[in-house]
Amino acid sequence: MVNGAGLLQFPTDYPIKVLGRPSAEFRARIHGIMLRHAPDLDVGRISERLSTNGSFLAISYVIRATSREQVTALAGDLSGCEQVLMVI
Repeated sequence: MVNGAGLLQFPTDYPIKVLGRPSAEFRARIHGIMLRHAPDLDVGRISERLSTNGSFLAISYVIRATSREQVTALAGDLSGCEQVLMVI
């Protein structure tokens, strides 16, 4: 079944990368947001990468997205988090 404008077919694996300053609080807050929108999150599909100089942390998730509305709400909550510098 195709939802929305037909660009994605749901359910689908959907990658999301979140960039912020490295800290345990940043990790915990982002993980909490992810779990709220994707409660079946597979922790085996999470990866982290620290920038060369250690100033930034990119956390990448792959969720099983069930709708465009889910992805939109998740991106909105992540973007609204004061610790998030960028959502890709």
